[in-house]
Amino acid sequence: MRIQKSWAAAGCRIFSVLFALVLLVNLNQAQAQSAGNAALDKVLAQMDKAAANFHSAQADFQWDQFERVVSSTDTQTGVIYFLRSGTATQMAARILTYDGQPAKKTVVFRDGVLKFYQPQIDQMTVIHAGEKKDQFESYLALGFGASGSDLKKSWDITYQGMETIDGMQTAKLDLVSKVAADRNTISHLTIWVDPARAISLKQIMFETSGDSRTAYYRNIQYNKKIPSSVFNFKTDSKTQVVQK
Repeated sequence: MRIQKSWAAAGCRIFSVLFALVLLVNLNQAQAQSAGNAALDKVLAQMDKAAANFHSAQADFQWDQFERVVSSTDTQTGVIYFLRSGTATQMAARILTYDGQPAKKTVVFRDGVLKFYQPQIDQMTVIHAGEKKDQFESYLALGFGASGSDLKKSWDITYQGMETIDGMQTAKLDLVSKVAADRNTISHLTIWVDPARAISLKQIMFETSGDSRTAYYRNIQYNKKIPSSVFNFKTDSKTQVVQK
C-alpha cells in the first residue's frame, strides 16, 4: 500500500510539473501573439495614415520568376509607376530587359482594364477586370499606396517582425487571400513594406504549384509628378488586339 501511495504521489508531482510547463508555454505563446497583434495594428495604422498622403510612386524593379518543374529563374527589369486618384489606382510598368537582354514591353492597368503591349510583334493583349476590378487593384497596388484597412479587407495578415531592406526599416507581413478561388493558385504572399510611406520594397508570391515570383523595388521616388504619357502607348491599325 505504501509503495502504491508513493507511486501515486510521484505521479501527481510529475503531472503538476507537466501541467505547469504547459501553462507556461501557452502563456508565452499568448503573450507573443498579443505582442505580434499589437505590432501589426501599429503597422496597419501607420499605413492608413501614409495611404491618405500617397499620390504617386516610381521605382526601378526586378522581377524574378522561378519555375519549380525546370528549376529555373527568369528575370525582368524595368521601371514601374503608380498613380492614385481618390480610390482609383493606375499602374504602368515598362519592361526593359529580359534575362539580361534588351526587351521592350509595357503593362498598363487603368479604369479596370489591363493592357499588355509587345511592340516587337505589334500585339496588345487586353484583359477586362469587370467585377474583379477591386481584386485586380488589391494585387497590382499591393504595397504601393494601399492602406492598412485595404490590406485587412482583402487578406489575412501575419506580422513577421521588422527587417532592413536596402537600409530601410520595413515591416514583414505574410498575406493569405480571403478569396477562396485565389488560394487555389496563390498560397500566400510575403511583403516587406515601409509603413511610413505605404510603399513595398520587396514581395514574394508563392504559388500552389511551387512556382514563385520575387519582386524588388529600388530607387523609389515618392509623390513626384508622373507624366500621363506613361499610362498610354501608341498602336496603329496593324496592331493585333487580343481580348481576354
